[in-house]
This record gives sequence, structure tokens and C-alpha cells, in this order.
Amino acid sequence: MFHGEEFWLVRFLFQRGLALLFLLAFLVAAFQFRPLAGEDGLLPLEWYAEDGSVRERPSLFYFVPSDRAIGICAWTGVGLSTLALAGVPYWLPEPYPTPVSMVLWAAMWFLYLSFVNAGQTFYGYGWESMLLETGFLAIFLGAAAVSPPAIVFLLLQWVLFRNMFGAGLIKLRGDACWRDLSCMNYHYETQPIPNPLSWYVHHRSDRFHRVETFGNHVVELAVPFLYFAPQPASALAGAATIGFMGWLMLTGNFAWLNALTIVLAIATFSDGVLEAVLPVSAIEAVLPVSSPESVATPLYLEGAAVVVAVIVIAMSVRPVANMLSESQTMNTAFDPLHLVNTYGAFGSVTRDRYEVVIEGATDERIDEETDWKAYRFKGKPTDLGRRPPQIAPYHLRLDWQLWFAAMAPTPRRHPWFLRFLATLLEGDESIRGLLAEDPFAGREEEPTHVRATRYRYRYTTPEERAETGDWWRRERVGTYVEPVTLEDVRIRGPGL
Repeated sequence: MFHGEEFWLVRFLFQRGLALLFLLAFLVAAFQFRPLAGEDGLLPLEWYAEDGSVRERPSLFYFVPSDRAIGICAWTGVGLSTLALAGVPYWLPEPYPTPVSMVLWAAMWFLYLSFVNAGQTFYGYGWESMLLETGFLAIFLGAAAVSPPAIVFLLLQWVLFRNMFGAGLIKLRGDACWRDLSCMNYHYETQPIPNPLSWYVHHRSDRFHRVETFGNHVVELAVPFLYFAPQPASALAGAATIGFMGWLMLTGNFAWLNALTIVLAIATFSDGVLEAVLPVSAIEAVLPVSSPESVATPLYLEGAAVVVAVIVIAMSVRPVANMLSESQTMNTAFDPLHLVNTYGAFGSVTRDRYEVVIEGATDERIDEETDWKAYRFKGKPTDLGRRPPQIAPYHLRLDWQLWFAAMAPTPRRHPWFLRFLATLLEGDESIRGLLAEDPFAGREEEPTHVRATRYRYRYTTPEERAETGDWWRRERVGTYVEPVTLEDVRIRGPGL
């Protein structure tokens, strides 16, 4: 306890929210990891094993590099996350809840660590490290009647602080549009995967965008210092963070970044604050058992929490130095276990949106009469008339990487792209599962050629949309990959 507050309910809600995000992360791994980074993935598992030692990037898949192991680990993670979400340790009699909870969270953390360290580019996002760092701390929260160690909540607030304050600093140091308050004029159009509200918010006034950009700075640069204040200031800071993240969830698709930040913000509350603002019926509805009379934190749990705090303090030196550096790097893990990381998103905002449109054809020879058919993706705005979808907190890893790839005029820096074209030419079923539509699925003929064309996309104006019903306009800016056959791709593509 600290500030004279209790945190039994806070811990319970925090663990449920975090368990839900782990469940989502393991489902993403179950459906996407094998085609992206499995044995025959776009970035094959053997590339991970060859690129470094197990000490540098520990993973179960270093020792068992197989799709079967990937499937077993992913679905085991789904099962463990479901147990944590249901609060199963809370159902057990004392003294079993806390040891069982510690084993459960440790297993989830280690399994997901295996995916992150072996996932290469497709798992190179800041929210992967943040989920691991948060999941590791959850091991030491205890369960049921046991009072959670107060120091763990301070460590969770420290994760939240680095996430928010790091994002605020990198914006001020990065793009000039953050300083002249114009970044949000571009953000909603150029973000990786817009959602149904993005078009509408984009067309708000310049004054609206300047105000929200200023509000962004306040929430990321000033509010985080209140996380460590006594109640109710800490809870008010957490509520401001939750509201800010809720707005980002309403207007974009950022995987589980915003949802995880909301879960971390729960650690800024206390039971007294939650009971004052939440109806008693709402609290009772989420509890598998009645709130017990708290008992003292066991000595072994208190001792473990202190050891973890010492480790976190020692390992925070490099992340803090990076955060305060003029050459601040965003979203970086400084240790192979992702225990203490540095965060920071959108230090720069692109002014133009580029998309790579991939098309296939069954013609033996390519000429001006060739009938090209476009591949459709679940999140990318390939179709001009398709309303941007709501995806988050689910994560479309291929769509995100295609957004990054489109920033450059060629795929030279993205070795997985030509392998992706090869899988389309082969009609690979696992890759088809990552698409919204393969125009050649179910047809007798597979494509003989594919090509990739780079376009500049922009939102339609309200007048254009009223006239055409389209959400997007586009103009061709270049050839990304000229028409190629499977043989061409195998000759040119690395590892094929």
C-alpha cells in the first residue's frame, strides 16, 4: 500500500485487461506468425536462427524451429490467456492463488517473448516490448486475498510514464509540424491504417487540429508527472490518459498500443477511487468472487518485488539516457528479455500517403490488353470506394509492413516483399489467409505474372465523396516492381 490506499480491485481489473491483450496477441500469432515468419514464411525462421545467438534473442524457436512448435506455443498461449482472463487463480483456496498466478503470467510472458524475438521485422513494434515489459511485472502482483506489492504499481506507472513522456519528447525533437501544431492536419490521412472515423476527423478545421495537437503535448509531456502524485491527482492523470487513448482508438488503428496504454493507466487508480466512480453493480459484475478481506503480502512475493524494482532501476539508465538525448531513438529494447525499454511514437508525420497496389494476371504474355486484377488487403485502402475498416486492437502485421514498404520507391530494403510476390504466384493458402481477397482463389489458373505499382493516395473532399461515394483519390507515381513471373522472382529474391 502507498498513500494509504488499497489496490485489490485495481489489480483485478488490470490483470483482466492485460490478459485480454495477451489473448489477442497469441491469436494474432496463431493466425499470422507461420506465413510471416515460420519455416517457409516471408522472413523464414531459419533467418532468425542464423542472424544471432540465442543469448541475443532468446526464443523457444531457436531450439525447435518448426511450424508445429509455433502452433503449439501460440495455442498454448491462447489457453493460458483465457485462464488468466477468467481469473482462475482467484478461484483457488489459499495459499495457491498467488503461486499459480505467478506461474501463469511467467509462462505467458516467456511464450510471447519467443514470438517477439523470432518474429524479425514483423514483430518490430514498440507495443510488443511494452506488452512483454508489462507482462513481466504482472508476475509479481499476486492474486486473490493477498495484497499486491505496492512497489509493482509504481513500476507499472514507470512503464506508463516512459511510454507517454517518451512519445511527447520525440515529437518535440522530431517533425517541425509538432512544434507549429499542424501535424494533425496530415495524421488522419497518412496513418498506417485509417478507420471509419478518420476521414471525418481529417476534414475538421485547422483550428480543431491545432487544438488537438496542443492537447497531445499536454497529455504526453505534462500529465505523466502526475502519475506518481497522491490520489486523486494520480487517478485524474490516468483518466486523462485513458480519454486521450480512447480518442486515438476511435480515430485510427494502432494494434493494441492504445488499449495497452489504457490498461497501464489503471495502475494510477486506487480501490477507493474506483469504488467512488463505478457503480457497485458494475464492480460486482466483473469479479468471479466477492472482494475478500486483504491479507498481508507474503514475504517471498514482497522480496521478489523488491528485487525486480532494483533490476528495473538499474536497467532504466540506458532508456532514460536515450529518452533525454537529443538523438532520441524510438521504441527500442535494450535487453534481450525486453524488461525495460524506451518508447516513443510518431516523431515524424508523413505529408503524403503512398500505397503499393499489387496485381496479378493469367496471360502468358504481357501487353496493353492484359487484364490485371488487384489483390485486396484487410486494412490497406487499395479500393477507392471501400470505407476504411475498424481493425484495432487486432494487429494486421502484413498490412503495416506494406505501409512502411510504400514509403520507398523500390522494395530494396524489404527482403520479404519479393518472397511475398512469389507466394501470390504460387497461390499459397497460408498467405491467402492474410488477404481480404485473392482474385485468383478458386480459379483453375494461378497468375502467371504479378506487378506492383506505387500510388499517392489522398482522401476525397466532402464534395467529391458526395458526387462519387469514394473515400479516396489516387495518382500513379511509379512502378514498384515491373511484371514478373515466378521464375523471375526466384532469381531476384533473397532466400528463394
